[in-house]
Amino acid sequence: MKLKKLKAVAAAGVLLASSPAQAGAFDWLKDINVRAESDPSGFMARVAARFEVEDVRVRAVFSNVERPADAYMVFRLGELVGRPPGYILDRYRAHREKGWGALAKSLGIKPGSREFHALKQGHGLYRHDDEGRRGGKWKHRGPGKGHGNGSGKGRGNGPPFR
Repeated sequence: MKLKKLKAVAAAGVLLASSPAQAGAFDWLKDINVRAESDPSGFMARVAARFEVEDVRVRAVFSNVERPADAYMVFRLGELVGRPPGYILDRYRAHREKGWGALAKSLGIKPGSREFHALKQGHGLYRHDDEGRRGGKWKHRGPGKGHGNGSGKGRGNGPPFR
C-alpha cells in the first residue's frame, strides 16, 4: 500500500515539475514566432544562414511544422544531436504534444547537460538580442588563452608559480 502511494506521488511530482518548468524555459520561442510572422522571408534566410542549409530545405521544414519557431527548433535539435532535419521532423510529429524539453530528452539530450542549457538559453538569429554584446564587440566569456604574462588558471600551462 505504501509503495503504491509512493509511486503515485513520485509520478505526480515528475509530471508537475517537468511541464511548467520546461514550458517557461522555452518562452523565447514566442519572440521567434512574432519576428517570423512580421518578416517570413527574412526569417527563413536567417535560419538558412545560421544552420548553413539551402533555402529549399528550410522551406521544406517550414511547410511541415505548425509555427516558425518549430522549424528553428528542428534545425537546432538536429545540430545538437547530429541528425538530419528529416529525422527530427519525424520525432517532432510523433511527440509534439509533449513539448520541446521532452523531445530533446528523447533524442538523448539530458536535462541539466550543457546541450540542454544551450537549447533553453535561446537562439542566435538576432545578435543584438544576445547577452554579452557591449559597444559593438562581443564580450569574452569563459577561460581562454589570454593575452598577458600569465599562463592560465592553474591548468598545467607553463612552469609552476614559485
